Amino acid sequence: MTQEEIKRHRVESVLKEIIPEALSTLDDSRINSLLVTDVVCSKGRSDAKVYLEPSFLDEKEQNEALKQLRSVAGYIQNQCKQTEGWFKAPRMTFEFDHQLEKISRMEELFKQIERKGDSADES
Repeated sequence: MTQEEIKRHRVESVLKEIIPEALSTLDDSRINSLLVTDVVCSKGRSDAKVYLEPSFLDEKEQNEALKQLRSVAGYIQNQCKQTEGWFKAPRMTFEFDHQLEKISRMEELFKQIERKGDSADES
């Protein structure tokens, strides 16, 4: 792992901790309790993609939350800069992480395949 990759992973880790704290200070109940599942920074660490847990929001609420997050992204950047004493913080884009839903769906499909295999063996 190169020195640059180590720095990028360190920034990602710090952002994973700081962003939820910054979100919790906001007055909007739609976004102040969102969980950050992952943060992925670009190679130069100038941009960061923040993945959020969508479990308790429907699609309309997710779209509203993303719109609100775009409007407060600058505030969150400033919070990160102030908290860590950075000269600049990455520009943040927010997305909902649907990976957990996909994983659980795949696990369910594997269970169905296994049950069909078991019933075919019994026949």
